Amino acid sequence: MLLIIGSNTTEAHPVAATFMKNAVQKGTRLIVIDPRKHPLTDFAELHAPIKVGSDIALLNGLMNIIISTDRYDQKFVNSCTVDFDKLRAKVSEYPAEKAAEICGIPVEMIYDLADRLTSVNPVMLCYTLGITEHTCGTNNVFCVANLQMLLGNMGKESGGVNPLRGQNNVQGACDMGALPNVFPAYQKVIDPASRRKFCEAWQVDSLPDTNGLMMPQMMEALVDKKVRGFYIFGENLANSEPDIRKVEHELASAEFMVVQDIFLNETTRFAHVVLPAAAWSEKDGTYTNSERRVNRVRAVSKPPGDAKPDWWIFKQIAKRFGQNWSSDSAQQIWDNEISVLAPSLTGIKYNRLEGDGLQWPCTSEDHSGTCILHKDGEFTCGLGVFTPVDWTAPAEVPDEQYPFMLSTGRRLTHYHTRTQTGRCEGLNDILGEETADISFEDAAQLGISDGEIVKVSSRRGEVKVKAKITHQVPKGLVWMAFHFRENCANWLTNPVFDPISYTAEYKACAVKIEKIQTEK
Repeated sequence: MLLIIGSNTTEAHPVAATFMKNAVQKGTRLIVIDPRKHPLTDFAELHAPIKVGSDIALLNGLMNIIISTDRYDQKFVNSCTVDFDKLRAKVSEYPAEKAAEICGIPVEMIYDLADRLTSVNPVMLCYTLGITEHTCGTNNVFCVANLQMLLGNMGKESGGVNPLRGQNNVQGACDMGALPNVFPAYQKVIDPASRRKFCEAWQVDSLPDTNGLMMPQMMEALVDKKVRGFYIFGENLANSEPDIRKVEHELASAEFMVVQDIFLNETTRFAHVVLPAAAWSEKDGTYTNSERRVNRVRAVSKPPGDAKPDWWIFKQIAKRFGQNWSSDSAQQIWDNEISVLAPSLTGIKYNRLEGDGLQWPCTSEDHSGTCILHKDGEFTCGLGVFTPVDWTAPAEVPDEQYPFMLSTGRRLTHYHTRTQTGRCEGLNDILGEETADISFEDAAQLGISDGEIVKVSSRRGEVKVKAKITHQVPKGLVWMAFHFRENCANWLTNPVFDPISYTAEYKACAVKIEKIQTEK
């Protein structure tokens, strides 16, 4: 069985969705939990259309039923986990009736979900940004992990908690230490032994002993000059971050800004220096996908003009600072640095990546890689820790002034801020503008016709956009993407963040929809 929660997989991860649909056609059962009736629901035996931001209430309600009816995996829970009593106490506060009221679905559906989930083992759970892009995103992830441990779905083939990453090589970037609290391979910055290790490797006297700033903190610090220089590469922040007016003020406040990218975009307008980078097909390197598989990527063409691989640019800047980094290719960086300093990648060398790659942890050169994590209930920390959490509402909910909930995401035709796909005529022919997707009920109540230009407003801004009336969207919800600059959803989204991950709440803010009055 596949349980997909908070993922419009067919549009955001179309290749993964193809495997899912093929599996269903071969007999795999599919359950989808999502506010919208997106295309993957056509393949599901059950779609639970919960309200935006009610995931924890539903999951706690499910676990309440599963525990109270003794249908959890008692052997796994007793031998492989801790703090089960804490979880049982917390979910006892979420009877199915309470969960149903919060989620906006019939109580019978929650019992039905519990019946289905306990009828199969293992169940593979997949989630993506519909879970994480909330002020409670970290707690959402804790909650799906609680459910999978409770059901004994961890450490098994076709089980587990499987995050579908938001962009290509997010996993690889995190593995390399592109986070403010870890060195490569998640070695903690605050750990003295890790700092000593990297001080010696990087030939420096000391490294900071506190975690760095998260991206929203960095951007806000540009305004009060606590951060004076800002280096951006491979991100179009002026379109992709919530509340574009706030973002543009922050970017304009930077004392010195460098943007390194393959095209000019909305963010390069704020740069003092733009460095031209090679695109993915113009350089050698590695990608790591959602299943921790490290794969080679090979250049098929030369970078145009002065464009160079990112590592080459960084090396040249370091040289101007008096540092002579010895590695001079993607292979040398991997073999001489990454595999030496990252314990989980020690066994991965370039010459071992000729086939289908290797999955970390891979701890020696005769190690075949790790296909399944947490096998036999052996977790990285020893035992799996249940982390009970409470449901909290989105930071902004509909009210009399702004009666609709706006949720955002992606459409199949375009990618992110269209820095790449917007330059493709064929894709623009397929989808050349944004729409505000609304229900038939709301359209009728507001007197809005399909294709009519409407104004969508929040407390932060407004856009004029074409209305799309669809059965995919429930009453009270407006759904938009952020691909098109002029009516990007991020003119409207709320710049509030999860307090731990600092991920923005892209999936929930209050808006109003208005007909545009034409002069007679």
